[in-house]
Amino acid sequence: MSDSRPSPRDAAADSVSIDVSAMPRVLRRIMGLALRYPGLVALAVGCSIGAALFSLTLPRLFGQAVDQAHLLLAGGSASADDVQRALINTALLVLGAASLRGLLTGYGGYVAEKVSQKVAYDLRLSFFQQLQRLSFGFHDKIHSGDLVTRGMLDLEGTRAFIQGGMMQTLTLVMLLSVSAFMMFSTDVTMAFLALAFVPIAGWFLARMGFLLRVTWLRVQQLMSVLTLTMEENLQGIRVVRAFSAKAFEMGKFDVAADNALQYSFKRITLRFRAITAMTLSYYGSMAMLLWYGGHQVIAGAMSVGRLTEFLTYMTLLQAPIRQIAMIFASAARATSSGGRVFEVLDLAPEIADAPGARPLAPTQGILRFEHVDFSYDEGRPVLSDVSFEVRPGQTLGVVGAPGSGKSTIANLIPRFYDVSGGRITIDGQDIREVSLATLREYIGLVQQEAFLFDTTVTNNVAYADPWAEEDRIVGAARTAQLHDYIAGLPVGYTTRVGERGVALSGGQRQRMSIARGVVPGPGVMIFDDSTAAIDAVTERKVRDALASATETKATVIIAHRLSSLMHADQIIVLDEGRVVERGDHRSLVAAGGVYAELYALQTRADGGGLSEDLAPEASAEAPAASQTEGVRA
Repeated sequence: MSDSRPSPRDAAADSVSIDVSAMPRVLRRIMGLALRYPGLVALAVGCSIGAALFSLTLPRLFGQAVDQAHLLLAGGSASADDVQRALINTALLVLGAASLRGLLTGYGGYVAEKVSQKVAYDLRLSFFQQLQRLSFGFHDKIHSGDLVTRGMLDLEGTRAFIQGGMMQTLTLVMLLSVSAFMMFSTDVTMAFLALAFVPIAGWFLARMGFLLRVTWLRVQQLMSVLTLTMEENLQGIRVVRAFSAKAFEMGKFDVAADNALQYSFKRITLRFRAITAMTLSYYGSMAMLLWYGGHQVIAGAMSVGRLTEFLTYMTLLQAPIRQIAMIFASAARATSSGGRVFEVLDLAPEIADAPGARPLAPTQGILRFEHVDFSYDEGRPVLSDVSFEVRPGQTLGVVGAPGSGKSTIANLIPRFYDVSGGRITIDGQDIREVSLATLREYIGLVQQEAFLFDTTVTNNVAYADPWAEEDRIVGAARTAQLHDYIAGLPVGYTTRVGERGVALSGGQRQRMSIARGVVPGPGVMIFDDSTAAIDAVTERKVRDALASATETKATVIIAHRLSSLMHADQIIVLDEGRVVERGDHRSLVAAGGVYAELYALQTRADGGGLSEDLAPEASAEAPAASQTEGVRA
């Protein structure tokens, strides 16, 4: 596009702001997504609760086993056979409880993973759909590499919290609350000693989670820069090689990778400090428990089995408490990642159907610009008071210097942007008041950039109408003067064109883009400098073929090469967004204005080749027919 607009690179940094203090809100929203599957969530929760309860039976069983063994060794009143049977029964109970715990834990994890994958699927579709809905204004201001990072890495961070953080939190709460109740109901002092490490470890781990929330956000932003750098390098690999800029590109990538690495080291340091504090507090509590409990056992106030029971509770709680670090890390990542995903999902499209929008109902097919103003940024007008009319069977040519607003006209007709002033109508219907789907079905746009998908020739040509008959596809290719080339390919129309059409030349890509625009048979055709990469001979053949294909359509041709416009019924000349001249080719040349200067320049550059289309008497013909317009104040 030749028009002036914000640089995506410059705007990307400010395009989306993340509120790093929004952890509760973001996590509630993620959990709300999981609750769309209440049956699966209930099953996962039930498995977690069951696994926790079976885990909590183990300390009591181990305590009983120790007391039974102690009784056997001490030679008490019970017979050895009775004690041995009791030990065997306890061992079987331990085995059964451990097995059931393992089964419930495994199945609960499977169900939680299933829920997380379903949520990821929903988010992925919603995110991609939102990218299709958001206006060009949004895509102008944010780099695609950042969007790829959000749609993949950030989305994965959001999903991982459901599979890990949610279920781990539930298990931790269950184990901690029930075990605390059972210990306090047995011995308050021992319970305090056994659980003393929990608040200390929890504080360090919670603090780590708070700091991780910020570092995760920064790491994700740096990963976006890294993705952007790699994507840009791959897309411009030919330019890089042509200018021997490998060292420069490696330097850029190295800086981006090193920044991400340094923040990753910060995260590792935070986790190491928190886990070290947790480990020290755990073993400190265990030492105090052994000291106090040992004295109680020696004094006969407590059995060895009871001390074993408390030690087993501590051991049982150690792993879940350690997981506080993982829970906070997962929550921190989910907060920053989910925030970045939701930031995009919550954006309202600037271009959308108006309330009560009705389908476009064309009658004659007259396209009209009525005093149209437009600017990408407030205070920087791109078009000012532009008016024209194109009827079916007529062709309007648009010419002007780069940045004069030519491509903006092409983008306003299918409503990629909304006008800032005035209006655009089709048969008197303001395009802002009709549905986007019917509007864009009626308009065929052949864009300046001939983007092709990595699929077959047929799929690219029939992109706007995948069910188009073969005759229409071949006819469109003939119109674009591409059929003979395609027919000569080893597999004809089923040949893949490669990424971005790399298997084709620039001219072939543009001709395929023309064919793609012709297939749907739209009511209005727009050609945005679509023959720039085509040689003059082929361009004339394409133009002649398009004349019959568009003889009943309103056609707008934007071009730098004036040979594409000589046949136009009307030509407007833009200068800094204003129409400064208007007329047909002959009258504009005769008027001796801006158009005539461009024509003279291109005629000299072409060795006079352009003048073939201008009859000798043109210079003497009705200069009054030209409508040269001054720049309006």
